[in-house]
Amino acid sequence: MIQTVDLPQYGCSTSGARETLSALRGQNVLLNISGREVTITDEAAERLLDCARSTGAGMVYSDYLKTMGADSIVPAPLIDIQEGSLRDDFDFGALVLVTAAGIDKYLAFKGEEFKTAGFYQMRLAIQRNLPIVRVAQPLYTIAETDFRTSGQKQFDYVNPRNRDVQIEMEAACTEHLKLINGYLRPGAGTAVDVNEGSFPVLASVIIPVRNRERTIADAVKSALAQKLDGEFNVIVINNHSTDETTRILNEMAAQDSRLIHIIPERTDLGIGGCWNLGINDSHCGRFAVQLDSDDLYSSPDTLQKVVDKFRQGGYSMVIGSYRMCNFNLETLPPGIIDHREWTDENGPNNALRINGLGAPRAFYTPIVRKIGFPNVSYGEDYSVAIRIAGEYRIGRIFDELYLCRRWEGNSDAALSPVKVNANNLYKDSLRSEELKRRIHRNIEQ
Repeated sequence: MIQTVDLPQYGCSTSGARETLSALRGQNVLLNISGREVTITDEAAERLLDCARSTGAGMVYSDYLKTMGADSIVPAPLIDIQEGSLRDDFDFGALVLVTAAGIDKYLAFKGEEFKTAGFYQMRLAIQRNLPIVRVAQPLYTIAETDFRTSGQKQFDYVNPRNRDVQIEMEAACTEHLKLINGYLRPGAGTAVDVNEGSFPVLASVIIPVRNRERTIADAVKSALAQKLDGEFNVIVINNHSTDETTRILNEMAAQDSRLIHIIPERTDLGIGGCWNLGINDSHCGRFAVQLDSDDLYSSPDTLQKVVDKFRQGGYSMVIGSYRMCNFNLETLPPGIIDHREWTDENGPNNALRINGLGAPRAFYTPIVRKIGFPNVSYGEDYSVAIRIAGEYRIGRIFDELYLCRRWEGNSDAALSPVKVNANNLYKDSLRSEELKRRIHRNIEQ
């Protein structure tokens, strides 16, 4: 029989984790990291242990089953961990097996003391030294208690109420990056001269769109209403809409020459591919500024504030802050998303821990043209942002610039578990690639 103990994934102190595991040294231990009741058979626990023996793992986790009510049981598949799986909210499920070897590696590490990041620090210590392995079959059952949709859950990590916890998680991740030579020292980002070269306009608002007849006019009007100390335009890449979006854009473009309406020749473009069309179009300005097709700028001053920020610091990218709201623009919790976890000193490192960097996103066009967007419809912005964060300077604006509408038409409003897993797997792969790039660069320097 393998001993089972409770060790919460969130809210666990370093001293609590070390005290718990020190008392169990020399044993293989099942940790209940969920705080919920877990049902597991002896045979399933032995399956975890057998996997640990055959792989030399320091920690093993598995898929599981969820009871959704009296008569409903559904599978809960997880994803494999990668080198770049640095999210502190990586889903290990409710139960993990920590081997005697994993416990030894953790206890041998004398790291920073944390009040809440104890489990995260522990699993990073194991991850540095031994494999962490997933068993791709359900081995236990829990009762589901969180019935929110994916769109409601995805902003938990930036809720201001969680700020103290996030500071500790950032410190634990930074500690890990230093130990694996993936850390970027403060001031490492290259400054650029944003005044070089000639462009048709000072700024372009880029709006990829498909089938947004209810919101596209609001978005375009919001962009065209901007006040800027130079010329600007709005480039809409209409990805073969089949509703009234095309008609609406044609009518608006006929009334205002600043609106550039592009329908791609290709039919295989994701959002990232549409962005590539926009930034490489001959009409694109010195700065390319994001606006999603169902969102709005908060005021006519947004574009000016973004351009002013570029001019201040030689930035290759500027990111603002946004307010969560419903379709009628009424504020939704948690309200303002300002990503104040970003600092000039450590933001590029923390970017590998969090799942997004904020909005609106704006780019110095020569740099974003050089990097380019992956032709996908999820994580395309994050891919470019972490690349820029690894090499160049990023400027932040912590004032509200943007209204982010949450409604049933959002592409991420209510994703299936399979789609959530695919999205997380993709972003983890981006982090893995970027982490390798940074380690390689540090070795060469």
